Amino acid sequence: MTAGTTGAQEVPEAHDEWRGWREAAQEALYGPAGFYRAGPEGPAGHFRTSVHASPLFAAAVARLLCRVDEALGRPAPLAFVDMAAGRGELVTGVLAALPAAVAARTRAYAVEVAGRPEGLDHRIEWLAEPPRGVTGLLFANEWLDNVPVEVAEVDAAGVARRVLVSGDGTERLGGPVAGAEAAWLARWWPLPGEEGLRAEVGLPRDTAWASAVASLDAGLAVAADYAHTLGSRPPFGTLTGFRAGRETRPVPDGSCDITAHVALDACASAHAARCAPDRTPPDALVRPQREALRALGVTGVRPPLALASTDPAAYVRALTRASQAAELLAPGGLGDFGWLLQPVGGVDAAALLVDVADDEEE
Repeated sequence: MTAGTTGAQEVPEAHDEWRGWREAAQEALYGPAGFYRAGPEGPAGHFRTSVHASPLFAAAVARLLCRVDEALGRPAPLAFVDMAAGRGELVTGVLAALPAAVAARTRAYAVEVAGRPEGLDHRIEWLAEPPRGVTGLLFANEWLDNVPVEVAEVDAAGVARRVLVSGDGTERLGGPVAGAEAAWLARWWPLPGEEGLRAEVGLPRDTAWASAVASLDAGLAVAADYAHTLGSRPPFGTLTGFRAGRETRPVPDGSCDITAHVALDACASAHAARCAPDRTPPDALVRPQREALRALGVTGVRPPLALASTDPAAYVRALTRASQAAELLAPGGLGDFGWLLQPVGGVDAAALLVDVADDEEE
């Protein structure tokens, strides 16, 4: 969490050194020398996502793609779109985990601002924007938390103001939040008039998500991310940074990741608002990652100890899978991520999350 700016002197927003967090983070993350364009290792060199924690995650997403495929009547081609693909780790894992018959019909897309990595599977198309008019599964793992947003903070008079930031991460209060941003705060993150309370104005994320979902003609869009919902918003916001595997103060100079948790309920509503007035959008779901992954076969059940004596190698493999699954499902960790499942074209999101028995093999 970024330290508050309570008591700071207001400065004009036109000051050359000071910018809103949205503009500053956009350049720091995605500009020519931005964090997401630097280094061959990409984001994986600085933080660990579910994709990097275990191949079980990609296998679960592949299983979800197969369920979407069945719900759509096995279309050809079947699209898998990996938003914020990093260096292609998830899309590569999903293709490897698909049954051969499904993989043969699958057209895989990686959407990322960085250049295409060397040696990437030739079947994967590398794009700067999601393809339009496709049918299948769009999966956004830790994308929306990196869509830059403005930060608001309540001043001594009880007014919510934009937080301005300089290149070294120093903050000041700017002008009052107004217009569409003020309306968003009033609807999705109301700030009581208590000095120092903060919020991230998620309007750009709502817009980005609605646009991504609209790229599908039919299928399912999933956003998996750090999340909160109305009624449980953190009082001081969540803006933070990550560098070399450790949380750090967010500094918009391209040296660290800049991230904030996502109001997934607002994102879901934004897509519904863009649907045609005469069309009722299918019901979206927001579920904890542990619930979604368990429904997709990730259980974390440890192998029976007897297996260690009859087949030691199999026991070690099964124990490794169980340990990896436990990390993906862990309360207080990756298991607390939120999954927003947004169906398109009549797909029933709830029917895709079918519970599996706790003792089902990985």
